[in-house]
Amino acid sequence: MSTATEPQPQTPQQHPQPSQSATDLRALVTLCLFVLVALILLVVGYLCVVHPSLTGPIATVATVAGVLVAAVGVAYAIRRR
Repeated sequence: MSTATEPQPQTPQQHPQPSQSATDLRALVTLCLFVLVALILLVVGYLCVVHPSLTGPIATVATVAGVLVAAVGVAYAIRRR
């Protein structure tokens, strides 16, 4: 008797759960990213106060950077779907 024609029982696929160290690493990277962004904003704010002539160029760069960050965020969100 051939077992090839009989249906095989389907077992649900087991997806490995992320380990605790991977979750901790992701949290650490996120925290470092927030600290870095805060430091950059503080330095830019300081430059705008100390050197008012730099306010225009800094605002232009910030606008372009904001658009690029939004585009990367949208591309990342679409890729994750």
